[in-house]
Amino acid sequence: MPSHEKIRIVLAEDQALVREGLRLILDAQPDLEVVAEAVDGRSAVSAAMRTLPDVILMDIQMPGGTGIEATREILSALPHTKIVLLTTFDVQAYVFDGIRAGAVGYLLKDTDTRELLDGIRWVYGGQVIYRTATASKALAQMMESRSGLEPAAGPDLIEPLSEREIDVLQQMAYGRKNQEIADILHVSNPTVKTHVHRILQKLGALDRTQAVVFALRQGLVQ
Repeated sequence: MPSHEKIRIVLAEDQALVREGLRLILDAQPDLEVVAEAVDGRSAVSAAMRTLPDVILMDIQMPGGTGIEATREILSALPHTKIVLLTTFDVQAYVFDGIRAGAVGYLLKDTDTRELLDGIRWVYGGQVIYRTATASKALAQMMESRSGLEPAAGPDLIEPLSEREIDVLQQMAYGRKNQEIADILHVSNPTVKTHVHRILQKLGALDRTQAVVFALRQGLVQ
């Protein structure tokens, strides 16, 4: 972890009962800490700028600017913050918009507690969590067609990726871990680690999440 001991979280959710329930769950964890709450898009942006959180749980449908709009604004100023979108509805358009905005996760509000907690820790560690049925389908369609993604500012492609590195990057975009990628590509875990390291170097990316989001936006995976 960085200089602080806990993962610092902002809750952006307009429903008080949902927000309070999430705070109770998160604050009960020894490695998680809710540092601010927001009730709409504008206050989510303000809370992020004020507290500089590691992770934001962002409701999509809120008054005062949607969660997608708030995500885009926050990440333009705080690109290393990890934003996970929360929604009641598993809607493909939300997934597309979330990836365009730079969110690294998409969870339904009825997800179980363990998946929520693991998801926060995973995105903090550099993973992506687009794992609902609709999200998985949307990611697959993006990779097949490269549709709906406009080129965006991000790390520079320092050196072209090899064919095998693109294979590994595509599996990373599905949120798969190194051992899963190794099993799918029939290579060893150390080989995958080497490829991941080289991918980050070539993209000039700080972590897996930045590499995956950049690759999706730039059409490096298909």
